[in-house]
Amino acid sequence: MYKIKTYNKISKVGLEVFDDKYTVGDEVENADGAIVRSAALHDTEFPTTLKAIARAGAGTNNIPVDRCSEQGIVVFNTPGANANAVKELVIAGMLISSRRVISAIEWAKTLKGEGDAVGKLVEKGKSAFAGPELKGKTLGIIGLGAIGVMVANAANHLGMKVYGYDPYLSVNSAWNLNHNAVHIYDIAEIYKNCDYISVHVPLTDSTKNMINADTIAMMKQGVRILNFARAGLVNSDAMLSALESGKVAAYVTDFPTDEMLCVDGVIAIPHLGASTPESEDNCADMAARQLIDYIENGNITNSVNMPEISMPRSGKYRVCVIHKNIPNMLTAITGIVAENNVNIENMLNKSRGDYAYTMIDVNVEATSEIEERIAAVDGVIRVRVI
Repeated sequence: MYKIKTYNKISKVGLEVFDDKYTVGDEVENADGAIVRSAALHDTEFPTTLKAIARAGAGTNNIPVDRCSEQGIVVFNTPGANANAVKELVIAGMLISSRRVISAIEWAKTLKGEGDAVGKLVEKGKSAFAGPELKGKTLGIIGLGAIGVMVANAANHLGMKVYGYDPYLSVNSAWNLNHNAVHIYDIAEIYKNCDYISVHVPLTDSTKNMINADTIAMMKQGVRILNFARAGLVNSDAMLSALESGKVAAYVTDFPTDEMLCVDGVIAIPHLGASTPESEDNCADMAARQLIDYIENGNITNSVNMPEISMPRSGKYRVCVIHKNIPNMLTAITGIVAENNVNIENMLNKSRGDYAYTMIDVNVEATSEIEERIAAVDGVIRVRVI
């Protein structure tokens, strides 16, 4: 019997993935796994039983990832599960920022009570809200993950020229990217040549404030910037100055901050990027399946702190070891298995940064003595026998 703790209201579609081997709920104690959406877990003390946390969404800023790594807790996210929802809102953001739709609607409301004169007043005043079409314009996309690729492909279908920048472009993203998109290797080309710039990268030390006074200075006059990734990617002071000077015609963000509210040129959307029932269902379903596969088989898919690793079962028992990525770990682990006269049927080891993960399939039960001896090896963080 396994226990799963929920830290937010999780879609029923995801919860139904767990069969009768699982107890799931927000009051579960000593959980084996956890599913979270937006709840902040940085001050949460995790039980020693906790093996994994699945974020039903892409960002993991609300999870203490480094602490989880040190404790041997695998952190998953669900990249791509909400991609279509975010893509649609990005396209909407480009349209409403170009055509000044929101300002025009608010102005139209002021005509209430003008009776038969409304029609003439509309025709007289509508020119104040004229704006460019998307067709023929150049869109620069920074970050070609699942969302960035979808935005690129949709923009291409709208007749836009698309530049994409991603120094870590995956094979899967490359296959999915429309062949008309231009893969840029120097991000400055995005800043210099694009009418619209959409940012789709995680918030890290290297990306924080990547849209700043210096990068904005390189951009076209009247550029429109869209941020549906994280607020901290854009320097607020630089953006406010650029909006005031007209360098930036519009800033569309899904992450309102106090300084950005009620500012001309800012369209602040209350974090609606993934707020669709389809997206919530997809994220919950993916998160649940990743948790189950790890808890029951030791496989890791879409982790942000451990290597991607999956191996078909080829023995009755599987020994799973999270350890430091240092020399001689495999020799020490397999040596202990061999010393107990246990034959290894299959084995896989992968590393990611400071951490590594080893799976060993055996047909003879790995005794508690084997587990304890492996756990005692210097550099081993966690051992499980499944």
